[in-house]
This record gives sequence, structure tokens and C-alpha cells, in this order.
Amino acid sequence: MSQYVSAEKLSSLLKWPKLIQAIKDIFCATIECPPRLHYSIANASDSTAPPAGTMLIMPAWIPGKFIGVKQVNVFPGNSQLGLPGLSSQYLLSDGLTGMHLVQLDGNELTGRRTAAASALAASFLAREDASSLLILGAGKIAEKLVHAYLAIRPIRRIRIWNHRLASGERLTLKLQEQLKDRELDIACVPEESLAQAVGEADIVSAATLSNKPLIQGNWLTEGTHVDLVGAFTPAMRETDTDCIRLAEVFVDTRTGALSEPGDLLTPMKEGVFSANDVHADLFDLCRGTHRGRSQLENADQAITLFKSVGDSREDLAAAILAYNSLQNTAE
Repeated sequence: MSQYVSAEKLSSLLKWPKLIQAIKDIFCATIECPPRLHYSIANASDSTAPPAGTMLIMPAWIPGKFIGVKQVNVFPGNSQLGLPGLSSQYLLSDGLTGMHLVQLDGNELTGRRTAAASALAASFLAREDASSLLILGAGKIAEKLVHAYLAIRPIRRIRIWNHRLASGERLTLKLQEQLKDRELDIACVPEESLAQAVGEADIVSAATLSNKPLIQGNWLTEGTHVDLVGAFTPAMRETDTDCIRLAEVFVDTRTGALSEPGDLLTPMKEGVFSANDVHADLFDLCRGTHRGRSQLENADQAITLFKSVGDSREDLAAAILAYNSLQNTAE
């Protein structure tokens, strides 16, 4: 029977610098990465009702080395039962024998690889001297984004904004405790001060479930890097069209980013943005075919924007790193 790795254990195995490097490496490797599978789960008590839930299957493998698959179950009605609406597990297997190696908490795996992918992109796109970070959102990924960015830039000032101020304040207090040994200025931003906070930040990272633009293009200052994590459907947006028009746009994968999130789909429908306006994806950046900010005209003044929707390669990279780290600690 394969070993199970909890969320707590997984967080100790996936250190940020190594995870960021692992994701960079896997975008340079030869990976089989089929499209994710999407299934609706019928309501057992009422066949005429909407589906009770959704099951997502996300596979990826390196021939002869590792096979990985993530299963995500989304059941919105669970809130009435006092249960999480989303449950996720990741199974890693041997690529030669097919034998199961380890099962990992999928929620923690996804959160950490999502934040690491944002930090990886920022290592190419944010100014080297970026020291001020604004996070929009107060969930688990928002918290992880702070730690991931601290691994790649000399961040000294951190601001947290959330549409529910109390949640933003809780995350701020949590970060202040986690990072008390570092000389950091960490504070929560009132909802009405978002425009000012965006204008003062070197890096703006959004991890929300918003269906209306939060970041306005006319708030951005020269040299800012914008990181969009949250939106993953056409109805969801974290930026307005003006932001996309002003920015030099990069994505994690063209296939996902140009077909799923409203941040890019809406400007495309409005005729102010097209697939040809994407400078590069993570394949280009990690393989060196595009250098990121340094390759742009007026590199110091350019506003860069990275839109991600996630990719099963990243899950596989994180799972392999966790498994190898687990093996090393057992020796």
C-alpha cells in the first residue's frame, strides 16, 4: 500500500526555492500531459436536479519515470453538511512498473504549486529590486503567495486586501506571527484604499474568486508586475480591459490561459487583445527562448502581467519533489 502524505507533512517537504526550481525544470522536460477530464456527478435523490458535483481528473507522466494523477471532487452542497466543498488527492506511481508510490493531499499540493508557479514567472517578469507586494485575497493560496514571493525578491513591505476586511486582518496577523523574525512591514488595506495600494506596489498578486474586475489599469504605475491567479472561467475577472491593454502579457500555458479565464477572454471578445499579444508562456521563459522583462522595450518602465490557470505538469513536479524529499528523510 502506498504511503499517505498529509497537508502538514507536505508543506514541510515542499520548500519554496526547491519547488520553484522543480516547476522550472519540468517546463523544460518531455512530459505527457493530456487535457483534464471533466465529469458531472448526478444527484442520486433527484435525477431532474442539477448535478450534485463535479469530478476532475488531471493526469501527467514522464515516460519511464513517474506517472501522476490528481482527482478533484467539487460538491457545493457539502456546506450544508458542514463539509468542505472541494476534496482533492494526488497519486504518484512508478513510471516503469506502474506501482503506486505515494498519495498526497491534493489541496495542499495545488496551493503550493500554484504559488510557486507565480513566483517562478515573477523571477523573469518582476523588477529585480521589487520590494513592495500587494496580495488581493485572504485564502490559503494568498498566504502561500507571500511566502513564495519572499523566496525570489527582496520583499520588505506587504499589504493584504480582501473584500471582507475581517478575513484580511486575520491573514495579516497570521503572517505577522509567521514572519516575526524578519524585518517586514505587513499591514491590511481597507477596501476603499485598494487603488492607492495598487499604485504603491511593485508586485500585485490577485488570488480571488471575483467575477468583476478588481484591479484597474489606470491605477498601475510604471514597472509594476501583475500576477493573476484566481479567475479560471469566462465569467471570472480580476482586472479590467484597460489593464490588459496596458500590460505586456505572459501566461503559464497558451492552451489554458487563452481558453478559460475572463481576464483574457473578455478583452479578446472586445477586440483589444489577441493570442498574438502574448509575449511568452512558461515553456518559453523556462527554456530561455524569451528572457522576460529584460527582453522588453523600456524594460524598467514596462508593466508586466502573468495570467495562470494551472497545469498538471506543475502538480507532477511538486509530487515528485515531495516523494524524493520523503525518501531522503527516510534514509
